[in-house]
Amino acid sequence: METKTNVQATDNKQEIMITREFDLPLELLFKAYEDPEIFEQWMGTKVLKLENKKHGSYAFETSHNGTVMFSANGTIHEFLPNQRITRTFEMENTPFPVQLEYLTFEKINEMRSRLQIQIVFQSVEFRNQLLQMPFAQGINMAHNRLQEIAAKLI
Repeated sequence: METKTNVQATDNKQEIMITREFDLPLELLFKAYEDPEIFEQWMGTKVLKLENKKHGSYAFETSHNGTVMFSANGTIHEFLPNQRITRTFEMENTPFPVQLEYLTFEKINEMRSRLQIQIVFQSVEFRNQLLQMPFAQGINMAHNRLQEIAAKLI
């Protein structure tokens, strides 16, 4: 599987930078993060709540055979359609503290767009712990599904 999502982690920094270009119009890429039904499809998770507004919140969970395997929630601090989402992200029932995420959406041309995500962690140690998991592989797989699912909506 080709890795199209670039995950960069600079030594001794508390952040991860993620960049991915999509063969999708900007509006459709943003919609994949905004629309709960589309989000559920490409993320493979159930959206329990998604309030796309400043001071809104969200929650989702992933189950397998009726057992919840992963739950996450957060607060949306900034929501600018087709431009930017700033939010917190908390993985429930894990040792990871809340992280801060800056998602920036950019139009390249009519049919291509770029997503940049900056994730800021409480410490370098927590960032490194996440990087030891199959995080980069997982985000690449999710972005591949996003591309595939959203392309069908064009």
